[in-house]
Amino acid sequence: MVTNSIQTLAANALKERNPDQKAALTQALWVQWQDAKLEISDNAIEHIECAGLPSGLVLVPPDQVPRRRLGSVQGCAAMLHAVAHIEFNAINLALDVVCRFPGMPTAFYNDWLRVAKEEAEHFLLVRTRLRELGFDYGDFPAHNGLWEMARKTTHDLLARMAMVPRMLEARGLDVTPGLQARLLAAGEQQGAALLDIIFRDEVGHVTVGNHWFRWLCKERGLDPVDTFRAMLPQFDAPRHKGEMNKEARSKAGFTEEEMLVLTEYANT
Repeated sequence: MVTNSIQTLAANALKERNPDQKAALTQALWVQWQDAKLEISDNAIEHIECAGLPSGLVLVPPDQVPRRRLGSVQGCAAMLHAVAHIEFNAINLALDVVCRFPGMPTAFYNDWLRVAKEEAEHFLLVRTRLRELGFDYGDFPAHNGLWEMARKTTHDLLARMAMVPRMLEARGLDVTPGLQARLLAAGEQQGAALLDIIFRDEVGHVTVGNHWFRWLCKERGLDPVDTFRAMLPQFDAPRHKGEMNKEARSKAGFTEEEMLVLTEYANT
């Protein structure tokens, strides 16, 4: 493995457990890439079973994450902690894509290094607000659903693009407006303002996932809609709940037919 390759440095950041250090390594990776100081290796990095998470973070099944009312500082902090955990996982997911899947065009790695850098920025913004409220990342239980789906799709980049950015991360486009409204109703204006930044960038991140999913389908001679429809039950994708943000999904590259596929799957 080339020591100054993006794959090597992405793997180092992926394995890092300290949140501040992971964010710093990810941001430094983007700077070095922009300064043309790094190479793209032709080989995947060694197998990484688990992404680096803080040692004090308690992981529980999704249905066992405690639900807290937003009528208190602790309730608002718990919700922001959930957002911080999603953003922290999103750093790991973008880094994993970079170091796990070789042989893609340079633009692919540029896209996902940028996504990783922006997810690190999001995480730091939310963590700062958590600290201002008297809490920190790791103070509340969390679940590892995003990374579990990443593990299911380690064998195939097409599946990864379908199930992570297009399926799981795109859910953020649906739920963020409601989450923001709840924070505002609870008087947590600063936290709600951070979601404006996150939502704007996440539209772009889902766009990246949609682009490379379709690129891979074209390379393999597959129909994107039929392929997506078949992968939902194959990977036991969670069924869509609540209202779909069709405007945001459309901006991110979803077609009406694809959104209908999600609705049909949710009702089966």
